[in-house]
Amino acid sequence: MNVVVAGLMLLSSADPGGGGGDVEVRTSQEKNSVGVTLKNSRIVLSGNGRGGKSDGYRLKRPCWYEPAQNAEEMLDFQRWVTRVDLYDPKTRAENLKKFQEKLGEEGRWWTIAHNSSDPNGLSCQLATDSYVFVPPNTTPPGGITLQELIDIARAALTVPEPKVMLNPDARSYVNLPTWVWLDGVGEPIRSVTATLPGVMSATVTAELKNIEIDSGTTDSGASGDRAKKVQEGCGPTGKPYAKGEKFTCGVTYLRASADQPRDVYTLTVTSVWEVGVQAAVVPFAYDPIQVSATRDVEVGEVQSTVRGSG
Repeated sequence: MNVVVAGLMLLSSADPGGGGGDVEVRTSQEKNSVGVTLKNSRIVLSGNGRGGKSDGYRLKRPCWYEPAQNAEEMLDFQRWVTRVDLYDPKTRAENLKKFQEKLGEEGRWWTIAHNSSDPNGLSCQLATDSYVFVPPNTTPPGGITLQELIDIARAALTVPEPKVMLNPDARSYVNLPTWVWLDGVGEPIRSVTATLPGVMSATVTAELKNIEIDSGTTDSGASGDRAKKVQEGCGPTGKPYAKGEKFTCGVTYLRASADQPRDVYTLTVTSVWEVGVQAAVVPFAYDPIQVSATRDVEVGEVQSTVRGSG
């Protein structure tokens, strides 16, 4: 029987099947040197939280064992792997010996997998036996745990890269409110499920909670001599400009940008995603995912001409 606990599924100890093959799942994102690339793994990643921007979360352990076939199934698999056209008879016999010795024993082979996005992933795998046979209902040293499976889902979790929208868009002016919001965010809740077929499954979610605005000035706090930030009504994605609506999310620049590098302020908007684990089995806590995007804001001054009378 399969048991579901608060979104986390602990599967029955049915035969995992398959295994021992080379299954590769890629979730690393460009612009990030660290993500997760599962090599020689049977773990399946799914959900709408893939294909966005990774924050570079790194797994704590670069390699681990996963349950594979029983003794008879593994021997059949190894006979196929070491078929005559690839190995000479002597080498083939030597490679099959340890698998033949386990025939008739109860238990299961576990195979090594690694995260090839980690610079230590491959070396960790090469320094470890590729196959370990263990008795029923036993996890070998280095065997994957529920916490590590959750961690893999967390490492694979990505969020959309925000696109900053402004009004005024092309150019703002001193003392004129600049409205700020995000576009293209999509679903405000994103999730990744990591499943080790027939063994266990875990889901990690990210929920967009709020945005943080940096005006790009040297001022600190909500106001200063160059800019005043307004964020009491931003919500998760900011507030798009609407004629007649109250200005509650954005920046009012108090000085022109003419004396700044490139004559602009660099405004930064950071989307903050709260991370949670859909499970109450053991406590887990992750820092929020924060992804930033910038916009150049040119701020000018409205020139007025005063004409004397007469």
